[in-house]
Amino acid sequence: MPLALLALAIGAFGIGTTEFVIMGVLPQVADDFGVTIPTAGWLVSGYALGVVIGAPLLTALGTKVSRKKMLMFLMALFVVGNALSAASPSFGVMLIGRITASLAHGAFFGIGSVVAADLVAPEKKASAISLMFMGLTVANIVGVPGGTYIGQAAGWRVTFTVVAALGIVGLLGVARLVPEMGRPQTENVRTEFAAFRNVQVWLAMAMTVLGYGGVFAAITYITPMMTEVAGYTEGAVTWLLVLFGVGMFLGNLLGGRFADRALMPMLFATLAALTAALLLFTATAHNKVLAAITLSLIGALGFATVPPLQKWVLDQASAAPTLASAANIGAFNLGNALAAWLGGIVIAAGLGYTAPNWVGALLSGTALLLAFLAAHLDRRTRAAGHVVASPGSEDLPAAVRH
Repeated sequence: MPLALLALAIGAFGIGTTEFVIMGVLPQVADDFGVTIPTAGWLVSGYALGVVIGAPLLTALGTKVSRKKMLMFLMALFVVGNALSAASPSFGVMLIGRITASLAHGAFFGIGSVVAADLVAPEKKASAISLMFMGLTVANIVGVPGGTYIGQAAGWRVTFTVVAALGIVGLLGVARLVPEMGRPQTENVRTEFAAFRNVQVWLAMAMTVLGYGGVFAAITYITPMMTEVAGYTEGAVTWLLVLFGVGMFLGNLLGGRFADRALMPMLFATLAALTAALLLFTATAHNKVLAAITLSLIGALGFATVPPLQKWVLDQASAAPTLASAANIGAFNLGNALAAWLGGIVIAAGLGYTAPNWVGALLSGTALLLAFLAAHLDRRTRAAGHVVASPGSEDLPAAVRH
């Protein structure tokens, strides 16, 4: 695999750390600013919504420059946002810092996915994408637990200072290792938006919102769930996040490998198993050993859906993939925001810290139904022998094209 994938993984490591580390220090942040846990959950939802907005906006603006320059700009924006979070004097400023950092997230992974796929042979695209996302999963093994430990020992502000430094390392990695690939002559905002004429692109994003949203419904409130329900000490949350990260790492690798062989069957299996695991977590959260095992399993099953969903979007929008790819990353975080919000509602309603698991199971189960629908439409389109009608609208049924 090209060395440039390492640079993309480094950037993904920094972004993954800041996205997930907030869960490990959420109680400390809430206490420091004098807000409730559900209110502090807006630091998760706000970040996710920032990704949703920033992904298409910055990607569209980025069509005017080379992909490498855009990746460097995004990492610089990420550094600024985390530095602001670290120095925030109030909860409102902290939220602004989180949103600023999040604006870089979707566009980085969206553009990075296209770059990663372009660097390898067609039959290795999902594997290349999974290697870039490996930085995100490694962040959950090293960066997030490490950041949580730092936050508990030295304060959450130090955690975000370290994350800003990680962003600087990611910026230097992109500058040094990613080749100057230029900007495709056919790439512009108009052709990029043409990809959204394909109903399969919308279905893929809906699967992304609901499928990975199921994971976030549980993981957003994992600290109070493990300490108040399972009976772990606050310090044990660090190694519990390591287990979750290990699950994500393994799920990402398996998802990339099997998506290159049988994409939709891989989605069916992982979404069904994820739904079952989230339902099971409602019961296993009351036992320390079973809670740890289930947490790791949820991480593996949740992230096993990422490479196949991202590849599905790239396949369906192959003529103009950049904006669709970034929009799908935004969809992941729209699901995160929705799940964090719904999880906060059921907790605030007095249903307990395990109630978000039911929300997650409902979201992931709905994603499974959409996966069956997408596969059915794809088979019907292929059987009818339809061809691409316009750039970015591959496999588009006649009813949709007209």
